[in-house]
Amino acid sequence: MAPEYDLNFRAHPEAYRYSADEKGVFKVEPYKSELLPVWSFRDESSARESIQALEERYTAYRDADDFVGMDMVRKYLRMGFTRAMRYAKYPGGQKYDDDGEEREPQRWADAEKREAALVYRDAWERIREDPDYQRMKRRHIKDVFDPDASPME
Repeated sequence: MAPEYDLNFRAHPEAYRYSADEKGVFKVEPYKSELLPVWSFRDESSARESIQALEERYTAYRDADDFVGMDMVRKYLRMGFTRAMRYAKYPGGQKYDDDGEEREPQRWADAEKREAALVYRDAWERIREDPDYQRMKRRHIKDVFDPDASPME
């Protein structure tokens, strides 16, 4: 594991580097240990339960002024969408064949996974568009890249 992941990011949020992708979902602690156990995309019902749990954690992180936690929830929601959509398009979620060639996607290989993907997409968009999330993201990026500047509000 890379040394930066040996860190408690709640204690050291300044070490967290924002990225719009899913990087860190399986490494950034303590958030991985808090979020991974509630994350599921088996079907629409399990996705909705997972999203509810993730959104509860998001609210707690927001109330604690914890942008890193908020962003990790956003990443888990995005990952719920992308993983469920992969299974929706490719039988068994197998995007590549044994030779490493990309398989032709099907429409829809798994209808339950497609429904799970859609509810994850909607939740992911809600978080991304949340004004508190946007404000805290701007502040975090500014603080990380220009820590001597006055805080943005």
